[in-house]
Amino acid sequence: MTSHPTRALSIRQPHAEAIMRGIKQIEYRGSATKIRERIYIYAGLGRYDANDEAEWMDDYGITDVACDDLPRGVIVGTVELYDSDGGQWYLRSPQRAATLRKPENRANPVWFKPFG
Repeated sequence: MTSHPTRALSIRQPHAEAIMRGIKQIEYRGSATKIRERIYIYAGLGRYDANDEAEWMDDYGITDVACDDLPRGVIVGTVELYDSDGGQWYLRSPQRAATLRKPENRANPVWFKPFG
């Protein structure tokens, strides 16, 4: 990663993987955000129903890895959060982490400061 964000956004797999691949460019949340900066993407530990995960993997066209093998509980990379419109948060320029790191601080469902 070329920059060091201060905050992370928790996202479950396989959505976090789709963001890192540049496939998923909009994150849907309950409201707009004023944050406009590079952020960490934290792949949450939580799981969806196996059928839902399989459907999303298919929708995203991710066939080179099984959803069960995607990393969880770690920072998987960074992305630029550059705009939002209501609950649509617009993402671009993903950078995959060279090394997967567990956050030093406890992850929250939305924003948290993973390090320091």
